[in-house]
Amino acid sequence: MSAPIVHGGGITAAAAAFGGSPEDWLDLSTGINPCPVALPDIPARAWHRLPDRHLIDEARRAARDHYRSGEILPLPVPGTQSVIQLLPRLVDAGRLVGGTDNRVAVTDNRVAVTDNRVAVTDNRVAVVTPTYGEYARAFVSAGFAVDAVDDLAAVGAGHRLAVVVNPNNPDGLIWPAETLIALHDRMKAADGLLVVDEAFGDTDPALSLASRASQLSNLIIFRSFGKFFGLAGLRLGFAIARSDILTRFEDWLGPWAVSGPALSIAGSLLRSDISPIRGRINERCAGLHGALKGAGLQISGGTALFTLVADARADDIYTHLCRHHILVRKFDYAPEWLRFGLPPDPAADRRLGEALQRFER
Repeated sequence: MSAPIVHGGGITAAAAAFGGSPEDWLDLSTGINPCPVALPDIPARAWHRLPDRHLIDEARRAARDHYRSGEILPLPVPGTQSVIQLLPRLVDAGRLVGGTDNRVAVTDNRVAVTDNRVAVTDNRVAVVTPTYGEYARAFVSAGFAVDAVDDLAAVGAGHRLAVVVNPNNPDGLIWPAETLIALHDRMKAADGLLVVDEAFGDTDPALSLASRASQLSNLIIFRSFGKFFGLAGLRLGFAIARSDILTRFEDWLGPWAVSGPALSIAGSLLRSDISPIRGRINERCAGLHGALKGAGLQISGGTALFTLVADARADDIYTHLCRHHILVRKFDYAPEWLRFGLPPDPAADRRLGEALQRFER
């Protein structure tokens, strides 16, 4: 059995290791808006009835307008992780050839090819890494060969599907829209699919391909709802693609995949004025950068919802912050990296800054 994929969060485990109650910790380990929006009114029927079709349709129309996806109606899905597990079904099942010596392993959020060999298959998958580990896990579990590539140029005609996270997690790398469209056209010419994960796309809508999705027949876009609105507990996302792909997803997910309250909340918030949310996120990002720069740390990447720091002392800084009951994200494949989520308020900025300034250099 492969090791579990490491994510942000985990305050309970951190408190067990370093003391204190989870409520006293400052959790900066995720890329989630720490200032959740106020919940809209939820009709009582959303709680005590199975989700009616009109709730699904309303959420889809609201998402279409919010993401500017034109004639395409996005499909609500119960979190991006759930729909990731369905991707292998879209690709013709291929059998690995070459025996058990050719293995692909998933470590933390990176794909590693062991023994410097990859099994030969007619259906290869490319994942631009480092990024989320779920994509590689889903395809490896389904018997596909996964190539970890660090550049779009490495995606070749032999790949039936390619995954790009834009902006990327954890480094915030951005691929221009025209570059991704060119990759889509290459994938389409080879009868392949391009998956673009835009989980952090709400903070910079100009980067999104959603408005052009109706012209890109072999494109699938995933959007996260909870990160931007600060409602990760809803476990809600959206898939944007041509209708036959969305129909397959909907069939495989089965009825009532998303709860009525989640659909109701999404329909309301996606039609609301989000400019105050974006302004608050930008304010919190500026507060975080001030605390990091005040401590002399080097910012090497990120998005409006998280910042990546590169420092040779990262492991010691991580432990030091844990002793001050502040949790950030570290990476086994990049021991010099730390990812900082947004502090919720100026008091948290000061708490972080003071803890970092106490670190013995």
